[in-house]
Amino acid sequence: MAAPVIRKNVDKKAKYDRQLRLWGDHGQTLLENAKICLINASATGTEILKNLILPGIGSFTIIDGNKVKGEDVGNNFFLSQDSIGKSRAQVATELLLELNNDVTGNAVEESPEQILENNPEYLKSFTIVIVTSLVERTLLDLSSILYAADIPLLVCRSYGMIGYMRLVVNEHTVIESQPDNAHEDLRLDKPLAGLVEYANSLDLEAMTKQEHMHTPYLVLLYKFLEKWKETHNGQVPKNYKEKTSFKDLLRSGIRKNEHGVPEDEENFDEAIMAVNTALNPSKIPSEVQGIIDDPACTNLSSESSSFWIMAQALKQFIANEGNGMLPLRGAIPDMTADSKRYIQLQNIYKEQARTDCIAVTSRVQQILTSLGKASDTIQDNEIKLFCKNSAFLRVIRCRSLTQEYSPDSAATQEISMNFENPDSEIYWYIMLRAADKFYSQYSYFPGTYDDQVDSDSVKLKSCVCSILQEMTLGSLPKEDYIQELCRYGACELHSVASFMGGVAAQEVIKIVTNQFVPFNNTYLYNAMTTTSATFQL
Repeated sequence: MAAPVIRKNVDKKAKYDRQLRLWGDHGQTLLENAKICLINASATGTEILKNLILPGIGSFTIIDGNKVKGEDVGNNFFLSQDSIGKSRAQVATELLLELNNDVTGNAVEESPEQILENNPEYLKSFTIVIVTSLVERTLLDLSSILYAADIPLLVCRSYGMIGYMRLVVNEHTVIESQPDNAHEDLRLDKPLAGLVEYANSLDLEAMTKQEHMHTPYLVLLYKFLEKWKETHNGQVPKNYKEKTSFKDLLRSGIRKNEHGVPEDEENFDEAIMAVNTALNPSKIPSEVQGIIDDPACTNLSSESSSFWIMAQALKQFIANEGNGMLPLRGAIPDMTADSKRYIQLQNIYKEQARTDCIAVTSRVQQILTSLGKASDTIQDNEIKLFCKNSAFLRVIRCRSLTQEYSPDSAATQEISMNFENPDSEIYWYIMLRAADKFYSQYSYFPGTYDDQVDSDSVKLKSCVCSILQEMTLGSLPKEDYIQELCRYGACELHSVASFMGGVAAQEVIKIVTNQFVPFNNTYLYNAMTTTSATFQL
């Protein structure tokens, strides 16, 4: 009986191998436990789900009260001509489920308006809700309910050649932000006691040729820094000129052969190359300082999340055991060295990281006890991950749509700042808002009917002017925006829907796995110029 289970696990690891390298087993587990809700199985909506089903989300539900129409078949690869007249939610669900037999799906043949009126609590059962092709009034009602319930909402839209995406989340905390250009946590400006003791036990002058060539460059940097400090008031090199001089000091340590030619010592070359990054001052990043100073960190309650409890423990650690520093990450880079000395050096950093983590764990348990929670409410592996990534913690807080749509909001200031650029994608945001305003007045989108394009242009221009007046902004720099939007007739082009489906799925995975940093909070894509921009509205 055990053999099939083992085989299934092996198959799953092989199936998801590449993505497991990105977000690990724990990220995949969160993905497989996620319950995704899609409102409206439009071309964009099904493309988003496709890109979530393939990596193995747990389950999805499509809420859509529409029947399949001819235009749906024309732009949606998950619908066929035989589907016309059938439930769009049901047909899309059946075809999407064929992509991955690890995923379960469900179709709800009701409109979002019916769900909001009869059973709004149902929407709170999902990990995240994705919305496409929803009119503004319903969208605002839905957003308010989810925002109050701390359920993330992702609004995605393909409108002709324009793509739009808006993330609405009250608060999203990230431990594994996984920055691309993170420097190693070596702390040579504030060397570890273990490093000092180990480096002082090694005598470069007394070493054999092989020992000299295989001394880890971290040891070289420490020893030559000590020499540098003797003539520089105990300070490490800080600017370009000083670092250049320090590199020259390192070069002077390379041994020469009997002909006076410097030996080929790769460890010294590595040390010289590492100067610019390894000597960066050890400090708490401003984003992390903002987190430990955040009211959510300083004012804990029994309702506080694990993230904020660990953040408070981190704050206490910095003020006490850490001596103003974050917990050590505990990893060192690869380097030219013999195995014995590399492992010895590696263990110094690992041991300090373990000691720091134990101190943070103790403080987490004390805080949990003070809040009336069990000391094992937060597992040791969670705390270890938190400590390891403490320099990269992030918190995303997005404005609600209600706040954004307020004429005197901070969002309007952001729009105003970008309004001066006549080629800014922000104008398409204005146009999409105007299209929604047009719909609210006339119950159809501009350009829907070919014989009304000219009159729709006049009506749309009035809507645009009204929105700009509410925001106390100037006029549109180009009349082409109005003509272009009317030309679209609110159609979804599959190429744009496919692109937006990929971008949106990526953001959903960030939210679900709590890894990488989601955008904050509005994304616009212009397929005509193949340009995009992000705005904090």
